Amino acid sequence: MPETIVINGRSIDRGEKVLTKLVISKLPSGTVIEIPVYVFRSVHDGPVVLLMAGMHGDEVNGTEIIRRMLTRKMLYPLKGTIIAVPVLNIYGFLNFSRQVPDGKDVNRSFPGNRDGSLASRVAHRFMKEVMPYVDYGLDFHTGGGSRSNYPQIRCVLSEHKNEELARAFAPPFVMNAPYRQGSLRKEAGKLGKPILVYETGESLRFDEKGIKLGIDGTCRVLHHLGMMANYTEATEPTVVCMKDMWLRAKNAGLWRTFINIGEYVKKNQHIGSITDPYGEMEVRLNSPATGYVVGLNNMPVVNQGDALLHIAF
Repeated sequence: MPETIVINGRSIDRGEKVLTKLVISKLPSGTVIEIPVYVFRSVHDGPVVLLMAGMHGDEVNGTEIIRRMLTRKMLYPLKGTIIAVPVLNIYGFLNFSRQVPDGKDVNRSFPGNRDGSLASRVAHRFMKEVMPYVDYGLDFHTGGGSRSNYPQIRCVLSEHKNEELARAFAPPFVMNAPYRQGSLRKEAGKLGKPILVYETGESLRFDEKGIKLGIDGTCRVLHHLGMMANYTEATEPTVVCMKDMWLRAKNAGLWRTFINIGEYVKKNQHIGSITDPYGEMEVRLNSPATGYVVGLNNMPVVNQGDALLHIAF
């Protein structure tokens, strides 16, 4: 752990607790857009852990996880440093949007470019100011659109430290997830800095179970790293899934499901149907594999090709 951390030109020494704000850009109105970054440093040597949410502005569950931990004063480490970023994509947060105003996804824009698109500039500033100090990280996400995710950790399980931290988090599901081009997780992996993605719930909706599990899992990781004394044991076993697949709509229409998210299903089990609005057509849908339903589309009106059901096994 470095003696001094410098973020946004602000020197932060051991034992300090600081809120600094990264100035990213301005709105057309001239309003300055700043990213609040909370830094909590112990006087004792230890790892630097990043807790980050709001990469996609409409994914509020991670923001709420960090907010609750801030207000409950849970982020004062026994050793090391915790860097907490409740909302990275301020633009998306203000506009209830996944993207920034140029329509690009910040999490497909890493490592970024100082002179690139707006999303690329956000990614570049974060990589330059924050990532050099990070040893490990938790990146909180939520299902996109109207799709809900059951609480899960995603990481590359072949990398030992990823598996170690995932098991310490102890979510209901751990999913082996290859790196995606342009993601923070991939760029951090290139630097030897494990970033685990925690997914829960649906965009623009609080998922109370997932929020609680996210807080509890984060505490278990911090305890595992020797940074927190108190934690809560997981109440359900962790299921590790090495593969996953989506069931997609072969027809457009009204989508109804007969199973619940988190449920175990068998191959060819009747799990739902798609009908037209007039009662003249109905297509029966069966599960394409045996496994667990870790993602579910809650939108009743679907188009051909839409993702309906995410199964992991």
